[in-house]
Amino acid sequence: MLTVVAHYHRTEASLADGHTVNFGRPWLPDSYCDRGLISLPYLDGSELENTVIEGANVRFLWLIPVTLKEVNYKKKEGLEALEEKFEVSHFNYLDPYRQSVV
Repeated sequence: MLTVVAHYHRTEASLADGHTVNFGRPWLPDSYCDRGLISLPYLDGSELENTVIEGANVRFLWLIPVTLKEVNYKKKEGLEALEEKFEVSHFNYLDPYRQSVV
């Protein structure tokens, strides 16, 4: 996942929160999550999102593995609507075999 995002970030427009990337294959074998959503680090709070390391301002964002259905829902209904679905479903961000929340 990191390779895909780093390649995209270097060769295309900059990635920011709300953007999605296509991994081109599932996160892990048999996973439905074959895309990634750039998101704010909600569970870690704003102290992680914006921090200073050795005098440099650094912004950390999450890369959440998501499904094609979730990406399509985000495009149609908006990022906030998808994030609401995530919150209501209490899905496990780290479960590569989770079902789509939409």
